Amino acid sequence: MQHPSHPERTRTVPGLSCTRGHAAAKHLPPGRAITSYATSGDRVRVTVRGELDLVSGDRLQGPLGDALTASAGGLDLDLSELAFCDCAGLTVLLELRRRALSRGKTVVIRHSSPAVDRLLHLLGAQTLFAPQQPHHPTPRPLTPATT
Repeated sequence: MQHPSHPERTRTVPGLSCTRGHAAAKHLPPGRAITSYATSGDRVRVTVRGELDLVSGDRLQGPLGDALTASAGGLDLDLSELAFCDCAGLTVLLELRRRALSRGKTVVIRHSSPAVDRLLHLLGAQTLFAPQQPHHPTPRPLTPATT
């Protein structure tokens, strides 16, 4: 993985052809995925393009783990250009989340594709990757002062 202080860089999954840009992702062969990384404060933004399945998911685990390690607070995922995501791809995301939580970090899906949305909705897992809302205690009602 590129050093996290560098601006956005494209990193391809080992064994996959190097393609750049949005148009290139739309022309990836089935079962292929590419990732790109950029830092944003204490988080690393990761964009995944192509298809997230058993084969590409296995190849992405290492680079995604590297991105998680390079971040202080966790990962913000842009999955809006994933044309396909199956249960094996979801397993990669869930495992990434588990590793992040064990390190006190988070994995947030900032942008999603219809394929990912549908899978998360079917499993009721949308909230697992949602941004954490700050916890505000419920205000107690004021009681009149007695004199």
